[in-house]
Order: sequence, then structure tokens, then C-alpha cells
Amino acid sequence: MRCLGGRGDDPGPRDHRCRGRKGHGRRGHGRRPDCRRRDRGHRDRGRRDRGVATVWVALTVATLCSVCVVILAFGQAVAARHRAGGAADLAALAAADRALQGPGAACAAARRVADAQGALLVRCWVRGDVADVTARAAFGPYAPEVRSRAGPPASPASPASPASPASP
Repeated sequence: MRCLGGRGDDPGPRDHRCRGRKGHGRRGHGRRPDCRRRDRGHRDRGRRDRGVATVWVALTVATLCSVCVVILAFGQAVAARHRAGGAADLAALAAADRALQGPGAACAAARRVADAQGALLVRCWVRGDVADVTARAAFGPYAPEVRSRAGPPASPASPASPASPASP
């Protein structure tokens, strides 16, 4: 290491006063006390930063892992919701298809369809030819319930008048 010649941080030639001389058993290897202090401060600065990159890398990896876990949990919740929604829709259509055979037959058909979809039929209500069902599908720690209704289409609107042919 070199000690600058008392001009602060000016990178000038080395000062001869800071060089150690062989054979002189002075403390600090022959360097002047003020030069030793500057050299020691320079070395300590590097030692204080040792291991900082390891800490930053560890924190970054932990943060990225946490973000990945949150994204995966959110994806699993969305998948559970979609699975329950599909099961409820299909069960409601099955119940509406059998609604004229009575509520018992309609709900039995809805239960069979929900079971085939891997869901549990929570509620089945049939009134006339409209079926209202609620299904629960468990996917991981999530078990959302989705309600769905099915029945005949609404009464058709008045037929549109046919387009008049274009006159030549």
C-alpha cells in the first residue's frame, strides 16, 4: 500500500517519508504514525463491506421465493374457482334438463354431474323448469362455492321483419 504525500487524495508521487526502511525496528514497519492511520482506514473500509453481497443475494432470493409462493397460491385459488364454476354450470344444466320429471330427479341428475366433475353439490333448488344449484370444488386448501342457474331461454323477441329486397 502506498501513502500519499500529505496532499489529501491527490494521486501524486509517493512521499518518501511514508516508506519504511529496512533494518529499523520501529513500530509500524518504519512508517510515520499519520501514514499508518490512513492505510489502516483504507483497509478497514474494505473489511466492513465484506459479506454484504451475500446478504443482498440471500434477501433477493427470499423475496423472489415469497413472490413465487404468492403467485402460485393465487393461481391455485383461481383454478379452484373455475373448477367449481364449471361443475355448478353443468349441474344446473342437468337439473334444468330433468326439471319436468320433478325436483328429486332433477337434483339427482345434478348431483351425478357434480360428482363426475369432482365437486360437491351443496344446494339444489328446482322451481318449475328453472334449476338453481350451488357446487363446491376443493382444490388444494381452497374450496369455493359457486351458484349457477339454468332454465329455458327467455321468451323470444318479436321476429325481425325480413329485409326488403333492394329495388333495381
